[in-house]
Amino acid sequence: MAQLSDRLNRLAPSATLAMSQKSNEMKAQGIDVINMSVGEPDFNTPEHIKAAGKKAIDDNYSKYSPVPGYLALRNAISEKLDKENHLQYSNKEIIVGTGGKQGVCNTILALVNPGDEVIIPAPYWVSYPQMVKLAGGTPVVIRASFEQNFRITAKQLEEAITPKTKMLILCSPSNPTGSVYSQEELNELAKVVLAHEDLFVLSDEIYEHINYIGKSASIASYPGMKERTIICNGVSKAYAMTGWRLGWVAAPEWIVKGINKLQGQYTSGTCDVSQMAALAAYQSSQDCVEEMRKAFEKRRDLIVSLAREIPGLEVNVPEGAFYLFPKCSSFFGKSDGKTVINNSTDFAMYLLQEGHVATVGGDAFGDPDCFRMSYATSDDNIKEAMRRIKEVTARLK
Repeated sequence: MAQLSDRLNRLAPSATLAMSQKSNEMKAQGIDVINMSVGEPDFNTPEHIKAAGKKAIDDNYSKYSPVPGYLALRNAISEKLDKENHLQYSNKEIIVGTGGKQGVCNTILALVNPGDEVIIPAPYWVSYPQMVKLAGGTPVVIRASFEQNFRITAKQLEEAITPKTKMLILCSPSNPTGSVYSQEELNELAKVVLAHEDLFVLSDEIYEHINYIGKSASIASYPGMKERTIICNGVSKAYAMTGWRLGWVAAPEWIVKGINKLQGQYTSGTCDVSQMAALAAYQSSQDCVEEMRKAFEKRRDLIVSLAREIPGLEVNVPEGAFYLFPKCSSFFGKSDGKTVINNSTDFAMYLLQEGHVATVGGDAFGDPDCFRMSYATSDDNIKEAMRRIKEVTARLK
């Protein structure tokens, strides 16, 4: 019998995409489902960015592009890093890829060997452990609890490091929790990393501009850490460009060369049109980014206040991104007379089937006590979703 490869059999399907698909199937049946499972801005791409994409088509940007991306775009990313992050990267230290997801995966595949350990703070984005497994590495999960606002400590990091540790993955602002590491916290983590030779940090900064504390910091800014850090970022979240599929990596040149070698063998260069749109995003006014950030902050405040009115939920205040990650473990073991809630996946499925609200259980993110809701949707949807959740959870006794 034909079988899939062992590397594929090691992987689990994406829980967020699976829940979104289930939600869409119910919608196709005529059921009014509010989908809060998808990590995607509900805004349209700003007009000036779309115009740049249209112009690129008219200007016949329809050929193979350079594997690392067009020089003009890499220069624009370099200027962005200098201006916004006070980090100096040459265009040779930047590579453009097909979405932020590819940048993360390319980095792991370029650095992790079979048997290497990769430390992943939980809650984590669902794809991190799967990508490490794809590379033949071993995910080592550190639990950052609700009580510590989902941020690991330097002590936890130190205790998790072994001679096999190759990489630490950080995501700040975080998917799924919205937590943001302060510069002081990152400095303490950096000291631990620097004490261990050949230990690297993959810093996923895709939600950088969606923060509510003024500015998010990068661990690469700590002295000595630029040489140990791989920054993964892109245009999907800040500019509402998820479907354009454009991300990038900034790292020491030898790592970028390795990623270029890898990318050249399986995707080659990113879509020309998307690159020209991204160039416009970085070189034009950033007012659109701030407008969307303000809207997300308003929604954050709304969903937090409404979630805190639901008996049984424990709710922190996200500092960035567009997710709420409430603790729902008080419902475990309870039933509405038909369905027993054993874990957060059961809880999320109950909300979908009974309340017609699509969320994602925290088991998929490495925290079985919580569940994730995206508030990248309208105020009306948020209000109605929270009303439904309050109504159906009241049935659980």
